[in-house]
Amino acid sequence: MEEREIFRNLVIFAPFIVRLDGRAFHRLTKDLGMKKPYDEKFCRAMAQVCSALIEDSGLEPAFAYTFSDEISLCFLQAPFRGRVEKIDSVCAGFAASALTLALGVSSPLSFDARIIPVDEKAACAYFDLRQREAWRNHINAYCQQALIEEGMTATQAARELKGMKAQAMHDFMHARGVNLAKTPSWQRRGVIVRRVPVIKNGFNPVSGEHVEAMRRVVRTDSDLPLFSAPEGVEYIRLLFCP
Repeated sequence: MEEREIFRNLVIFAPFIVRLDGRAFHRLTKDLGMKKPYDEKFCRAMAQVCSALIEDSGLEPAFAYTFSDEISLCFLQAPFRGRVEKIDSVCAGFAASALTLALGVSSPLSFDARIIPVDEKAACAYFDLRQREAWRNHINAYCQQALIEEGMTATQAARELKGMKAQAMHDFMHARGVNLAKTPSWQRRGVIVRRVPVIKNGFNPVSGEHVEAMRRVVRTDSDLPLFSAPEGVEYIRLLFCP
């Protein structure tokens, strides 16, 4: 019956990106009583999931970008011989398990997954697009929460903001004492989790000498450049072509 498996022979060649999106996470954040419009605990938990995907999953993505309930994993080598069905299902399943552990919740969590083939140029464009979405998500979240605190329901607030331009939203919050351009960078631009080389001191028991060794450790960058700016393009390019 293996020939009846729909995506059994569908494969992808590296490089590619796997984007994971949390399913019904608005209910999760409500049940956990997380702060609005942003909760740093949740952001740290998503960064922990990214770290686990890079270090512990066996999938070995080169780096990860996350904002809100979304994770983008960049693969420079294809696990599972590029089998799309297996890559998608294992990435989503591992991320859900890792977030369950990070948040300590008892109710089921889930992500969906999709694959985007890229080259260097497309990868730079992709991460620019996702960072722009992070900014749109950021300004909308602040404005919606402000309206809710002023007495609107979530549905009424969404209706009030529908079609409002970004500059109008910025002015809306500025009138309420919040400069959206001065909020924490991780809220506006997202977070990158990646491996970085470090020098570690060690001891060689054979020679009896203290030695230095190069190791690669996982770090979180929460103060990112704009991916649309030259320094942001170079940042992504160096991650994509280490």
